Amino acid sequence: MMSTQNPSIISHVSIGTNDYEKARAFYNVVLATLDINIIMEHPGAIAYGRMYPEFWVCTPHDGQPATLSNGFHMGFIALTKDQVHAFYDAAIAAGAICDGPPGPRPLYSDAYYGCFVRDLDGHKIEAAFWDEELAAKLQGH
Repeated sequence: MMSTQNPSIISHVSIGTNDYEKARAFYNVVLATLDINIIMEHPGAIAYGRMYPEFWVCTPHDGQPATLSNGFHMGFIALTKDQVHAFYDAAIAAGAICDGPPGPRPLYSDAYYGCFVRDLDGHKIEAAFWDEELAAKLQGH
């Protein structure tokens, strides 16, 4: 079995943009609310994470316009409910469209608290806080 210090199960996710500079400015502000920062940048591509380049925003390599994938969305981990609100407020102020304001989502779990927005290119992004203490109680641990 492989041992690693990286708790993520995903190497990275990339989304396309049709206006790199606007997308870069948007994600710099919005992801900073979750303590997520720039890890690396190349012409037309920027990677964000806490320790690793897990989330990329880039212009498509084939030179064609970026398009949306129906059903896809990217969820970012918030460490507190306050971070969920800060993410939402920063995203809306930066031009995002609300797709679900901050709050509990009992359908997912009583331990879940999050929000959804559409970024400047229309991608659905989420900030989610998972109350591990409450989840343990709900599972009887």
